[in-house]
Amino acid sequence: MPRGDKSKYTDKQERKADHIAESYEDRGVSKDEAERRAWATVNKDDGGGKRAGGSGDGKHTGHPAAHKGGKKGGKAAASRSAADRSASAKKAAATRKRNAEHRAHH
Repeated sequence: MPRGDKSKYTDKQERKADHIAESYEDRGVSKDEAERRAWATVNKDDGGGKRAGGSGDGKHTGHPAAHKGGKKGGKAAASRSAADRSASAKKAAATRKRNAEHRAHH
């Protein structure tokens, strides 16, 4: 099978690659480059094509690439520890509560 042949990928993997490529294009990456990165991501996630060859089908992957979402976008929040984020969230919740009480009295 020549390199670049996509026949061994499942429909789900193809859909996944399409979605990934689209989001890269939305961020200004060229069509070819978006496509290249998308398939690289699917391979990283699923360990290559899943069709044919018996037991390769239906193995759970854990989607490692998908877990990078926050790190790529909000660098600041992603680099902070869970405890930091949770403290920040508590503070925000308290503020919202205070503001809600404040508005209720008018």
